[in-house]
Amino acid sequence: MRILVVEDERKVAAFICTGLEDETYSVEVVPDGVSGEEAARRGVYDLIVLDLMLPGRDGVEVCRNLRAAGVRTPVLMLTARTALQEKVAGLDSGADDYLTKPFAFEEFLARVRALLRRGPRADVLPLRCADLVLDRARLRVRRHGRDIQLTHREFVLLEYLVRHPGQVISREELAEQVWGHEIDSGSNVIDVTVSHLRGKVDRGPGPQLIRTARGHGYVLRHDEDP
Repeated sequence: MRILVVEDERKVAAFICTGLEDETYSVEVVPDGVSGEEAARRGVYDLIVLDLMLPGRDGVEVCRNLRAAGVRTPVLMLTARTALQEKVAGLDSGADDYLTKPFAFEEFLARVRALLRRGPRADVLPLRCADLVLDRARLRVRRHGRDIQLTHREFVLLEYLVRHPGQVISREELAEQVWGHEIDSGSNVIDVTVSHLRGKVDRGPGPQLIRTARGHGYVLRHDEDP
């Protein structure tokens, strides 16, 4: 089981990481909201432990962005705040559970196990568009009965398009949701990556799936589109 811990307090992060690794979990720790969101989007994790108060981007915003992007990995949110409205905000953003600091590790571990016992996550079930199949669990893409080899960024980009079929996705949205503001929306990196992805996905027989909406962005066709 892989667990992502997004926590800026070093002692707390080390305490959680050591305890989880002692329980044989594989743990990755990141210290801020921006890199935490980026890691959550790109990696395949079974659980995200997310602190509320983070530099760069707080836990509520991170969780809300992940849910908006279709990431359904269970989230256990941590905070030093005890106010009811803070808990409500965390849960309303899409968190699955909430734990107030300081906490006993036994309770933390019980909550981790409870979240991990949940059924198959929607975000790792295969996604489909026409004859394209994107399998997040195996990081595998197939079309026309053949495997398509993608870079990590191409995979994340394709997944975002597949989750929003028929919707025009702007360059600004791609810059935010796929690159996490690492690049400006005017960068030609977006065009180059889409071009490479299109060359792999739309090669061979069958209709073109990835289309350009001139002046607006890109769109992945519906199954019913001509």
